[in-house]
Amino acid sequence: MSKGRYESFNLATHVGDDLEDVTHNRSILEGMTAPLMFMNQVHGATVVVVEESVKHVLTADAMVTQEPGLALCVLVADCIPVLLWDDEASCVAVAHVGRKGLINGISGKTIAVMHELGASRIFAQFGPSICGKCYEVGEDVFEEVVTTYPQARGSRSKFDFTLDLPAALEFELVREGVEVYKSSVCTFESGSHFSYRRDGVTGRTAGVIWL
Repeated sequence: MSKGRYESFNLATHVGDDLEDVTHNRSILEGMTAPLMFMNQVHGATVVVVEESVKHVLTADAMVTQEPGLALCVLVADCIPVLLWDDEASCVAVAHVGRKGLINGISGKTIAVMHELGASRIFAQFGPSICGKCYEVGEDVFEEVVTTYPQARGSRSKFDFTLDLPAALEFELVREGVEVYKSSVCTFESGSHFSYRRDGVTGRTAGVIWL
């Protein structure tokens, strides 16, 4: 239902889109999945275990649940939406991973919580995000990230500074024993995806997982 810069399936209420349109979009998604659980994402390192559907929005950057019928949602417009699951432990999770989330170790903390709940064989799916050719940053930010995560070094010329966050995150998760599947879509390059870096004012896509 969303229009203009938010066309067509924006799922975020905090970006200036018409609330009625967003509510309609969310009801469409909920009809395809299960009752939706959203987060107030702050690029932090808080992981919340969700045991029941709640009305208020949780402030966190990752959620984990073993409850059937709860659809965990992560909103993005360039950051990496990460869906994680362990079928045998009936455990699923979402994580919001951008540059700060990578540095804060949100993915490792999410996996640790899943392990506490009995997960042992964890899989991860990365949704579309900005790629290592398009995520331009300043030299100071570049050095901050690649000092800890050399795998994040982008693929442009030596005169540009770009970060490949999916490559760094994949390295981290594989090291934790997680089997990773990645989307090949770059949100910045794709005309079918929202990109904050490209457009500034724009909508948000959701990664969703549920039992």
